[in-house]
Amino acid sequence: MRIGNRQIGGEYPCYLIAEMSGNHGGDIERAKEIIRQAKAAGADAVKIQVYRPDTITLNSDKEDFLIPAENAWAQYQNLYNLYEYAHTPWEWIPQLIEMAQEVDIEIFGSVFDLTSVEFMEQCGCAAYKIASPEINDVPLLRAVAATGKPVILSTGLADLADLELAVDVLREAGCEDIVLLKCTTAYPAPAEEANLRTISNLKETFGCLSGLSDHTVGTGVPVAAVALGAVMVEKHFTLEDEERTVDSFFSLTPSEFGEMVDAIRTAEQALGSVVYGLTQEAAKNRQGRRSLYISAPIKAGERFSKKNIKSVRPGYGLSPKYYDQALEMRAARDLQVGERLVWDVMEKES
Repeated sequence: MRIGNRQIGGEYPCYLIAEMSGNHGGDIERAKEIIRQAKAAGADAVKIQVYRPDTITLNSDKEDFLIPAENAWAQYQNLYNLYEYAHTPWEWIPQLIEMAQEVDIEIFGSVFDLTSVEFMEQCGCAAYKIASPEINDVPLLRAVAATGKPVILSTGLADLADLELAVDVLREAGCEDIVLLKCTTAYPAPAEEANLRTISNLKETFGCLSGLSDHTVGTGVPVAAVALGAVMVEKHFTLEDEERTVDSFFSLTPSEFGEMVDAIRTAEQALGSVVYGLTQEAAKNRQGRRSLYISAPIKAGERFSKKNIKSVRPGYGLSPKYYDQALEMRAARDLQVGERLVWDVMEKES
């Protein structure tokens, strides 16, 4: 599949997404700087979240809407306050898209209701992300499928039945390009709950691309995900400063994101293909292998024996697997210590 000008799939480099979320802190200039820094760090795309507080929740202080005291965002008291603080004002979005175009990075959105899909279509969105809490919102799924754009589904709060429903709805509505992202909805997420082996199973089970939406701290889990077949990795991104923003406590800074990019690209190179035998670089180290050499002077016609040939390093002579065969042969000419035992200096007994 393709997002913008980038092909995505097993034979292509992993598609790396910097999730802005609410890390702009309500400042559009900070949001623009996140886009610039994400590009510099090696991200393929920046993802924004497209909602208003009243499109995602109700302004209510009833118990259902209160944020539990042990929650990382308890300071906002209720969901409405949290989303009011964290949302990206829609009037910013055309400017953010323009900024992304200037620095040549893709930008697309997570959408949460039909109005956000309609708005992002007007903005020319290249792909859509569906967060796991919305994964069973059938009208929303049909709306994004109808755009004809690639759809990325997060699995963080979804069970198998939810995923089956979502994929079926998308495909029935005409969506051909689907990516399922393994996700653990915890902030930060414990590495032991990442369960990265699910990534390949998602691909096998649903016949679509799979990857990782990661909330763990650090870069080890995304690198491991790529080694296990992830074709897309999404990681929250914040600026390299001391300002505390809504998701900064589990986000990567530009330097950390850049380290992740480098590690992932190295991992991709290391995966290579199935190869037995010496690579080009390994062949330069044949000296480290054993082979057969002359270990004592031999006259022409003299028989090879345990006293005059030996398996030693380097590896430029005959393989030691021919040792027994060599003991049945004679020297074709005079041989000195340190000469390679090769077929040309050997002859059969007459």
